[in-house]
Amino acid sequence: MENLGRVRRLAWPLAMLLSSPALAQSPVSEADVARAAQHRPQITDAEMARAAKVHALPPSVHHAGSASVPAPVPSPQRAPQPEQVSPVDVAALAREVAARGQMAAQALPGGPQLLVFISLSMPEGALQRLMELGARAKAVLVLRGLEGGSLIKTMAHVHKLLGQRQVALQIDPQAFDRFGVRQVPTFVLLREGSKGQDCDAGTCFAPEAYLSVAGDVTIDYALEHIASRAPRFAREAQVFLNRIKD
Repeated sequence: MENLGRVRRLAWPLAMLLSSPALAQSPVSEADVARAAQHRPQITDAEMARAAKVHALPPSVHHAGSASVPAPVPSPQRAPQPEQVSPVDVAALAREVAARGQMAAQALPGGPQLLVFISLSMPEGALQRLMELGARAKAVLVLRGLEGGSLIKTMAHVHKLLGQRQVALQIDPQAFDRFGVRQVPTFVLLREGSKGQDCDAGTCFAPEAYLSVAGDVTIDYALEHIASRAPRFAREAQVFLNRIKD
């Protein structure tokens, strides 16, 4: 405040001298400076206080030399905390699904085989129904490939769909070509004792060795359709229908 008062006392006589018409006619003498100093207005502290109230600065702006007031900082304890989520061992889930699928495949009885071609892009409700009936019928579910190119991601998705069911599951893109599968779900009923032969798809079966139907239906509906429309495969279809009904 003392420096500010000194600047004001010097500024008033200087402003009066610069605005005086006599400045352009003759040089300024010490007597002129003394006379200007005698006529400068006197600014009191009360006038400065009134001016500060009238022309107050916004709260976010501080006077030079004044201490700034820091903005309140929220307490870390009051900040919302992220939900604690237990890490999921996806690899362990994948190993569990693979082990359960292998056990289910080993437990498949002899006789005819039922292959159910599916895709994980199908509605989850439809997939769960196929897996439930597939486990009861002791069918083999076949996928063309990995979801997103990841085995772990594929097995995690399958684990979610399976629940506690044990279903034989294969990832076999050649099987789709072998049986001419063009849509999912497709149901392939393979006769007992059918043997494949080498071909471009790896292994091929004679046309009389299997029968396939496709459509967005359940396993039991597909088997009943085969039994009624293809009597020569009725006995094989009935084997799986009996397992579903038990």
